[in-house]
Amino acid sequence: MKIRSLLPRLSVVVILTGLGVWCYRQLVRPSLPPSGPRTVAQIMKSLGPAVDSKLAPVFQRAGVSYPPKQITLIAFKAEKRLEIFASNESAAAKPPHSFRFIFSRPILAASGGAGPKLREGDRQVPEGFYRIELLNPNSRFHLSLRVNYPNDDDIRHAMEEDRSIASLGGDIMIHGGAASVGCLAMGDPAVEELFILAARTGLDNISLLIVPWDFRAGKTPELPPDPPPWTTDRHEALRQALEGFSL
Repeated sequence: MKIRSLLPRLSVVVILTGLGVWCYRQLVRPSLPPSGPRTVAQIMKSLGPAVDSKLAPVFQRAGVSYPPKQITLIAFKAEKRLEIFASNESAAAKPPHSFRFIFSRPILAASGGAGPKLREGDRQVPEGFYRIELLNPNSRFHLSLRVNYPNDDDIRHAMEEDRSIASLGGDIMIHGGAASVGCLAMGDPAVEELFILAARTGLDNISLLIVPWDFRAGKTPELPPDPPPWTTDRHEALRQALEGFSL
């Protein structure tokens, strides 16, 4: 009898709890468009205002307009960290450009270790100078930004070493969620920031550096046995590029 008498009360508690969670999500975090094919414009409309109100003051404190003229994303594989730098100068302006540190976000998951990506299935995150070539509003991992791997350098090295271009792999993403094989998983809130920021800035104005470790800290983690002979040159180019991005 006591259990039966408690059932109506428990039902009310469950209903109120579910309603409370729903209200919290609506008030605290904007909802995405309904499931199914979504457009970048829909994502911008639903998430843009909240992300803009969060990022605009951060850019202002750094002395950079929002949205900026240019951004550079720097992914540190060993440290599992993504740093965002921005500039008030357009990409067409004469270099060197003046980039200021804006913020950083942890990389929640990235498989592999130091060393370039050589083939599909090697579980390596690429290393080098890349760009963002596509915004995907229908990612299996919430949202994603597609990296232009393999780039011209990756293809050139593969041809010089008689490696099949078709076997280099692809679909390298910066995406939401907390699991990844060969990509950079940033978590959903962080990838929303990156997605909106990239859309506001324009893909032609975004550069991406993926480095094995933070050369600025003087670290030299071990490379895998027998890395390609050009690995040292690529790392040196990345080290020099990092000199223009100080915290």
